[in-house]
Amino acid sequence: MTLDTTRTTAAAAAIRHHYDAGNEFYQLWLDSSLTYSCALRESPDDTLELAQDRKLRHHLDAIGAERADAVLDIGCGWGAILQRLSELGVAESVGLTLSPEQAAYVRSRDYPGVEVRTENWLHYEPGTRFDGIISIGAFEHFARPDDSTAEKVRVYREFFTRCRDWLTGDGVLSLQTIVYANMDRDQASTFMQQEIFPDADLPTLAEITAAAEGVFEVRSISNGRLDYAWTCQQWARRLRAHRAEATELVGAEVLARYERYLKLSALGFRMGKIGLLRLVLAPYDSGFFASGGGRSA
Repeated sequence: MTLDTTRTTAAAAAIRHHYDAGNEFYQLWLDSSLTYSCALRESPDDTLELAQDRKLRHHLDAIGAERADAVLDIGCGWGAILQRLSELGVAESVGLTLSPEQAAYVRSRDYPGVEVRTENWLHYEPGTRFDGIISIGAFEHFARPDDSTAEKVRVYREFFTRCRDWLTGDGVLSLQTIVYANMDRDQASTFMQQEIFPDADLPTLAEITAAAEGVFEVRSISNGRLDYAWTCQQWARRLRAHRAEATELVGAEVLARYERYLKLSALGFRMGKIGLLRLVLAPYDSGFFASGGGRSA
């Protein structure tokens, strides 16, 4: 078994451990779009729905989705981005997820122009080039806890290289990921590493920029850690309001685990131990792009 095969198998198991708690469970406490990532808050009066919609529009605007013919969503979740791409009339939208529950949900919606695949980006071979790539909340799962810094950078660079090769000449990657901030891996919560996101390790900003060097230029970067603290608090409040239903669906032990996870996450973001980066990256010119390479792969 190769290293990447081992990595893929572990990642799939970890994703199923967390995300396949059941669609009905997540519907109790996420917003109506089932967006399970940091919202973008601008006002104390924002609702979770409004802030999540603003976040989705941020990523869609970053890649110029209204002008796109083909878009790839790596880590598509329950399809909030894919739904909006379909509504915008994008001819071809592909979503990748490792969660069978999520994939089945997206397929059940039957969005025009949308294809969802239960597939790791390491194995994906597109038949077209994309005008934009969006990846929200997937990057955190690419590295493993026993990876050295050099190995993490290698994996991230492989991701960036593939994304560059999958984009059209003026295509853009919009990336959102949690990162280590004023703590390192050795200080991370054992509970979070073993019971919430097993076989996963957060990146640092330095690792991301090292991996992207010479492949992508960073067009913009922002840290939304306080947005994520607020988002986790909103999720926790909603989950508390539906404790009885949640207990019936997943049991008291799983419910307690999620309540603890949301509380610790909010605290970590508020204290600056972890951050939330939103990056817009554009490929550096290569010989292919300079010669006017087109969409067909």
